[in-house]
Amino acid sequence: MKSHQGVKSVVAADGGDLGEKEVASLFDGTFPGWKMAGKRILVIIPDTTRTCPLPMLFRLICERLTPLAKALNFLVALGTHPPLSDEEICRLVGITDDQRRRDYASVGLFNHLWKTPGELVEAGLLKAAEVSAITKGLFKMDVIITCNKMVMEHDLVLILGPVFPHEVVGFSGGNKYLFPGVAGKEIIDFFHWLGAVITNPEIIGTKMTPVRQVVDRAAALLPVERKAVCLVVKPVIEKTAKSGGSGLAGVYCGSPEDAWSAAADLSAGLHVRQMGRQFNTILSCAPVMYDDLWTGGKCMYKVEPIAAAGGRVIIYAPHITEISRTHGKVLLEVGYHTRDFFLKQWDKYKGYPWGVLAHSTHVKGTGTYENGIEKPRVEVILATGIPEKICRQVNLGYMDHKKIDYHDYEGREKEGILYIPKAGEILYRV
Repeated sequence: MKSHQGVKSVVAADGGDLGEKEVASLFDGTFPGWKMAGKRILVIIPDTTRTCPLPMLFRLICERLTPLAKALNFLVALGTHPPLSDEEICRLVGITDDQRRRDYASVGLFNHLWKTPGELVEAGLLKAAEVSAITKGLFKMDVIITCNKMVMEHDLVLILGPVFPHEVVGFSGGNKYLFPGVAGKEIIDFFHWLGAVITNPEIIGTKMTPVRQVVDRAAALLPVERKAVCLVVKPVIEKTAKSGGSGLAGVYCGSPEDAWSAAADLSAGLHVRQMGRQFNTILSCAPVMYDDLWTGGKCMYKVEPIAAAGGRVIIYAPHITEISRTHGKVLLEVGYHTRDFFLKQWDKYKGYPWGVLAHSTHVKGTGTYENGIEKPRVEVILATGIPEKICRQVNLGYMDHKKIDYHDYEGREKEGILYIPKAGEILYRV
């Protein structure tokens, strides 16, 4: 265990996993200094689309905080993802329904409900002048900051979650679990569209971005004490993420800003794979934790930098059968397009949810729109359970996943063909 710039951390030896005892020791050396006794504590946790050993961490935190806290609640940072069932929440934190009633009866487990007005409160306002300064003039508008009311009903918010390269903010984690994790529509839409206007290739894997500045500034408006346990997991590129240990490469405890910063440095070393060239064809395979294209789009985001101009990215995911469980209706209407397609027709599209438009551009990738003709830099093809008719309707390519054999793509890097068995978390760069 070491202390660095107010952050206490433990990092695994090269190639190894952190053991439960090491993580427990870190918590025992950290939590007393946070003076958590008698406080109402809200722990914000990731949903099922993020890799981390949440059951172990949930148990270790409950063991230490349940006897101390006036109240201990966990809130799933869904953003705009669909709410989890009670069974899914129990599975997420590694307990049975019986254990929830018997051993964790005093611990609350909640979904973030971003579309339910009564569940949200206004936390402040980012004024137009500040937005303009942060975005270097890209936007000049007031942004209302809303978040889950539970944040305001607690004395201390503890952010718990992993850090990865991220297409919208640069690196995920830290205050991003507040905004957009447990936020309302206004900041979610602004946050994502800002990242889209800057573009994924410029943002992803960059530590300090205008979007991160917006996130941190919004979090600073909250009149609640904030702490964070930021995690870095070992990179896994196989089809299934099986590990004999915790899978943790590092754990950082401190303020959300400082703990995230330290974790992002480790993530940059572990989760960015440098390649010697770009590729004309990439077979990017989605793990089952991505259950629609809204989340499975990460299989494009993370490989766009190594896709050659005029090439193709094939998102292989037979288990994905729909565009988005939450935003499918809107996406069926607007489709998938480059940023410039929307910007050059802004009056036509500005009334649509900006977060949905952002997702559209991230999946489609960069490109141009001139004289009514859209030219994406690469072709994105879906080899999923989504019917061909729908793929064409939303302006994406189609392949029959039943006719794809990954062996046909494996070991052909010198030919400009790349096979990625488990895509979505590792960023590929030239």
